Amino acid sequence: MSVVFDSHEQWLKGAWLTVQLTVYGCALALVLALVFGLAGTSRHVWMRALNRVYVEFFRGTATLVLLYWFFYALPLVGVQIDSKMTCAVLALGLNVGAYGAEVVRGSILSVPKAQFEATIALNFTPFQRMRRVLLPQAFALMLPPFGNLVIELMKGTAIVYTIGLVDLTKVSKNIQGFSGDTIGPFTAVLVLYFVIAQVLQLFVRYAERRVDRMLGRRPSRDPSLSAVAAGAPGAGVAG
Repeated sequence: MSVVFDSHEQWLKGAWLTVQLTVYGCALALVLALVFGLAGTSRHVWMRALNRVYVEFFRGTATLVLLYWFFYALPLVGVQIDSKMTCAVLALGLNVGAYGAEVVRGSILSVPKAQFEATIALNFTPFQRMRRVLLPQAFALMLPPFGNLVIELMKGTAIVYTIGLVDLTKVSKNIQGFSGDTIGPFTAVLVLYFVIAQVLQLFVRYAERRVDRMLGRRPSRDPSLSAVAAGAPGAGVAG
């Protein structure tokens, strides 16, 4: 196990690359999920069709195959992507974004119909309906499945070593190769992926609590506001 601890600089660099891929991939996946998820709730047939094409294609395609396509196949047809990082982010983001688009679409459609009818009665424009009423409520429903998708994307970064990126998985294989020790490096990488996943889960749970408070689903930490919400004696406005 000593060789594992002696290689701490390699582990740090590999972990940093894994975190970068997770952050960039999640950013791309979130944008795609919102765009195509909203398209899936549109009244226009062509927008809903666009949603279905994107979701069904990228949800039904292996991330590893997408990665190989961007890195190995596209240059053969004249499209050169110089950065290995860009290829990895595109493959991860497009795949997870397809799952996220269904989460967005389903969450928006899960908002009670009465809320939508109220926005019509208030003469809100479609943009105002979505921004002020539907999306804030749907966002609370999106967070738990989005948290799962973030962790899945992080674990999916383990394939990027196949195009030469030195992530955590590649570091473990390198150490196993030159030391001959198999249990040590692979136990270390197992623990590191688990730790990163737990950190990501903590961020998601924190976001869930914040959104619930904003929507009034959790009591505020401010005692005076909590008293008002509970209707406690003396909580009213002083005369």
